[in-house]
Formats: sequence, C-alpha cells, structure tokens
Amino acid sequence: MYRILIVDDEKIERDGIRQMLKRAGIELEIQEASNGREASACLEQNRVDILLTDIRMPVVDGMELLKQVCPRYPEMKSIIFSGCGRFEYAKEAMKLGVRDYLLKPVKPEELAATIRSLIRELDEQMLSKNREAETDTFMKEHILYSLVNGAKAEEVEKKRRDYFDAEEINRYQRMILLEVNDDFFGRMGTEIEPILTGVLQEDCKYLNLNEQQSILFLEERREWDYTKIAEDLVDAVKKRYNERCFAAIGGCMEHPAQEIGRCFEVLEECMERKFFETEYRIFMASERVDGGMPAQMDDDALVKQMKQDIKMKDIDSLRQHFEVMCDKYGQNNSFSQIYIKFVFSNLLKDFYENLPSGKGQSLEREIERLYNATEFSMIREVVNHSIERLGKEFESYPQIVHKEIESVKKYIYENYDKEISVDHLADMVCMAPSYLSHVFKKETGQNLSKFIKNYRMEKAKEMLDETHHKIVQISYAVGYSNVSYFCQSFREYFGVSPQRYRDQGDQIDL
Repeated sequence: MYRILIVDDEKIERDGIRQMLKRAGIELEIQEASNGREASACLEQNRVDILLTDIRMPVVDGMELLKQVCPRYPEMKSIIFSGCGRFEYAKEAMKLGVRDYLLKPVKPEELAATIRSLIRELDEQMLSKNREAETDTFMKEHILYSLVNGAKAEEVEKKRRDYFDAEEINRYQRMILLEVNDDFFGRMGTEIEPILTGVLQEDCKYLNLNEQQSILFLEERREWDYTKIAEDLVDAVKKRYNERCFAAIGGCMEHPAQEIGRCFEVLEECMERKFFETEYRIFMASERVDGGMPAQMDDDALVKQMKQDIKMKDIDSLRQHFEVMCDKYGQNNSFSQIYIKFVFSNLLKDFYENLPSGKGQSLEREIERLYNATEFSMIREVVNHSIERLGKEFESYPQIVHKEIESVKKYIYENYDKEISVDHLADMVCMAPSYLSHVFKKETGQNLSKFIKNYRMEKAKEMLDETHHKIVQISYAVGYSNVSYFCQSFREYFGVSPQRYRDQGDQIDL
C-alpha cells in the first residue's frame, strides 16, 4: 500500500482530504503534519510516496518544504493545494517537479482523479524497478554461467558491460560443485535453491548448471570448514529428498573472474572419482597431482579405471592411469617388493587377457621377468611393454570411442523432448555413467549434461523464433516438465527470459 503525507495547518482540511479519499475508495496509508517542519521530520523517518501540501502554513510553509524535500526524495510525487491561485506559486512549484496544483476548496472528483493518476505512475515505476532488478539478477546469473562454461572474463565484460561486476564476482573465492546421478535438480527446479543456501546461512551465490549439477560460490573465510559445509549440503539433500548427492570442493581462487572456468574443469575431473571411490560423498579438488589425476586413488579404483580404458581402447588414458600407479609404488618404500610384484603381475594378466596371443607361454614369460626384477624400473618396463602391445592392438579399432559417442549424440538429437538420464545413455553404450561422462568430454570437449542442456536451449530458441507455441508448450517440447525451471535455464543460458526473447527477437544481443 502506498503512503500519502497530508500537510496543512488546519485539522479540518486534513480530515476533509481523508474523507474524500475514503469516499472515492482509494486505499492509502495516511500520515499527517501541521506544518513544513513536522512534514520534513516525518519524511526523514518514513518513506512517503505522495506528498499533498498546503502553501500557506506557519513555521515552514509549503513552498519552503518543497524546496527542502523535492531534491532529497526525487521519486516522491508532490501535489500542492491552496486557496490562493497565484500563477507565481504554480510556476515555482512546476520548477520543483510538483505534479499538480489544486485550488481550495478541493473538489472530490478532481482530487480522486489526481491521486489515481499518481498511483498509476507509482505502479508503473514499481513494475519497471522490479523488471530492472529481475534483469540484473538474470544477467548476473548468465555471466556466472558463461564464466563457469569457459568464457573469458574480458569477452563477457565487453558483451555485458552494464551488468559485469568483477568486484562482486571476486568476493566468491571458492566453489562447491554438487552432483547427482539423475535429473534431480531439474525435477526440483527453483525449489532447491533456498534449501541449499539456507544450509549456509551466509552470503553465497547459487547457480543451477543443468539437471544433474548445481554449484555454490562462497567467500573464503579462515574460520570456515569447507568439508563440513559440503557434508551439511549433501546431508540436507539426503534428509529432505532421500537423494544421494556428491560434493566436490574447489581450492581458493585468487582472481575468481579469471579462474572460474578452469577451476570448474578441475571440480568436474575431481567429481569423476565418485564412480571409483564409492564409499565417499565429498571430494577435495586440492587432492591432485600434475596431469589432473587424483593424488590418492586406491588400487581397486585405478584398476577399475584401467579396465575401462582397455574396454574403450583408450591407450592414452591407460598410460596416464598406469603412471599414477607407478608414482604411487615407485616413490613409497613402505611396500614390500613381493607385494608390489603381486599387484603389477595381476595388472599384467588383465592386459594380456585383451591380447589375442596374450595367454600361455608369453604371459608366463613376462610374469617371470617381472618377478626376477631387481628394481622398480624393470617392473615398469615389463608392464609398459604390454601396454605398447595393447596400443598396437587398439590401432585396429581407432573409431570405437568415436562411434559410442556418436550413438549418444544421435540419441540426444532424436529424443531431446524426453527425459534423458546419463544412466540410461551409459546403459545404452555399455559404459559406467561416470566413464561415459569422462570419454564424452574427452571426445567433444563438453560435459555430457551440459551438451544436453545446450541442445535443448538452442531448440527452444529455434521454436521461439519460428513458431507461435506458448512458452509452456515449448518447455514440454524440449524435455522440461517443470516450466519455471525451463525459464530459469533459458535465462541462465541466454541472459534473457523466453518471453522477452520472443517479444524483442533480433533486438537482443545473445
């Protein structure tokens, strides 16, 4: 409800104005003052939307009051009423921005028409402000989304100069990536944000990336235990929705606006460990070595990973994981020679099972060489020899990964209007979900969930351009059953709502 301040030294006049507004059915919160001094004090304590003041009053008159308060409260609408119709008053009042001049005795219909006109202006102002605030919020989310997805800060700032605030972005020096194995964040839509931000009870930024991933941007504070924060977040999701959620905690960023994209890539790499280290829900991105591999990865996890590499004929990844295992055992003298030889001989057997001529005497000879090794470098050489043989074998199937990924992409192109889970795609090509995400990104340079979202968003934009379908119909047509979540995703991706894009079309710089 808007607030009006009636200023007149005669109470009968103030009461008369009250009665006229009541009879006209105009609902306003009414305050009164008997002179300019009282009115000025009232304005300092309360927001006033409409000021209705007499000209001639003791202590401080109406014109002096207007000179004092109009520059101070430029959004306030002012009206003067007086028994004196001198043109000089009206002329001076117009210079101060006064909206109307009513002569006493005030006519009820004239007062009602004037107040209603000002209320319409106030409504339009409020609507415009709300739109500006929404646009500002949407554009800041779009900027964060762009930075997370690898856009250069300089390019984003150049394109979105009016909304890019590097100082605000740089407040948030740490990210926590949340991930689930199904479309949980899509199903929850906008409902999940207050749940997650409420866990922190601190200033933070939330961004929904896609149906499987969300990210929180936090300040860097020495007293904060980020592992505990991550645990609280995944616990909240489990307790409220019975959904298993994982969290990857990023390291401290010195210049977030410049580093967000790369730090997010590290978080995604870190999150891949959830497939191999199934007993953990929280992963620290700082627990890494050069090359992007986890610094602490147990034997079972590494062996699982290498078996996936063999299955996908990915020799580069196999070499990389083998180097991690070599680093683990070659730089730690707490393991006995017998144990190390046992571990690597089992690895050798896995490799030979994938060689057509790998069994029998050839394998036995290599294992004998391995057990006769007098130093670790010799063990490494024996296994590396098998990897080289595998590499030559893989050359006969250079397109296997490409074919699997093309099958996944084709399915997405043909079924983007339906629910698409990474689990289903993984089953379709006989891969583990995390491994499919890994090889998809390696093949395409793009996260699988992000790829699905991008394709859906571009199809939605195409429909907005080429059809007259309602927004809700387009939402369903591109696979979003939750319309508010579709609108949020569109805004994050393009920086503008679907309706505004349709209304303004080519005028919007996407």
